[in-house]
Amino acid sequence: MAQKEFLFELFEEHRHNKTVPSPESICNFIDGLLQILFPQLSDKRYKVMSEFEQDFAAMEIALAEILNRLNGELSSEPTATTKAFFKELPSTRRQLIGDASAMMSGDPAATSETEVIRTYPGFYAIAIYRLAHLLFQLKVPLVPRVLTEYAHGRTGIDIHPGATIGSKFCIDHGTGVVIGGTAHIGNNVKIYQGVTLGALSVKKELAQTKRHPTIEDNVVIYAGATILGGKTIIGHDSMIGGNVWITKSVEPHSRVYFKGLGQEATMAQKPVEELKIKN
Repeated sequence: MAQKEFLFELFEEHRHNKTVPSPESICNFIDGLLQILFPQLSDKRYKVMSEFEQDFAAMEIALAEILNRLNGELSSEPTATTKAFFKELPSTRRQLIGDASAMMSGDPAATSETEVIRTYPGFYAIAIYRLAHLLFQLKVPLVPRVLTEYAHGRTGIDIHPGATIGSKFCIDHGTGVVIGGTAHIGNNVKIYQGVTLGALSVKKELAQTKRHPTIEDNVVIYAGATILGGKTIIGHDSMIGGNVWITKSVEPHSRVYFKGLGQEATMAQKPVEELKIKN
């Protein structure tokens, strides 16, 4: 293909391409909003309420401008979607404070919630996920995925904005964590690095089905564990040991762990009794 033809082809694609908000504007918005929500993330100190109100209003304007650039792909007007998003911020912030508290109490190395909020990649990824999830629930296209991929790039933690995650969620260390879009995670769940909550099949025709597991309340999943399948349920108050591979449901109060090279994972239930995971 001659260069002139190539340039014309590119020009036509640019000409007919829909205008969308830039990733930079979306990421700047989310970091600015997090600094508003958590003074631990901001270097700015406010002396008068009017100045704070002005900066808060600027965040609303920024989101409305982002949504305006989606060219009518929203299910409602950008202004209405913006108002609905900001209406949910108080409850979302309370959830995030609960997440920070869970990380503080669950990590012996943590010295304060300020340290958790300011420095922990797990908190940052969860914060962006929860805000992206709000937009996902409001049926905002593209923007939620831009946000969670931004967090993924910065932290190594990949949480799909469609996942459902309960209160007091803790990701410790975090690098390599993957949580699929139809995963359901209960309350008081703790996940370590390298954990995958994924799908058994990647067939496109299964896109609208539940493909990722359910993790019930009070579960701990240690490093490197892989849990797959939409019908897979990890029962409440269970412990999943490191490096296990699970594709079938686990009963509540179970302990699943890797026995050693060449051996299958085993499951200990109350009363303490070793059982192989049933197929």
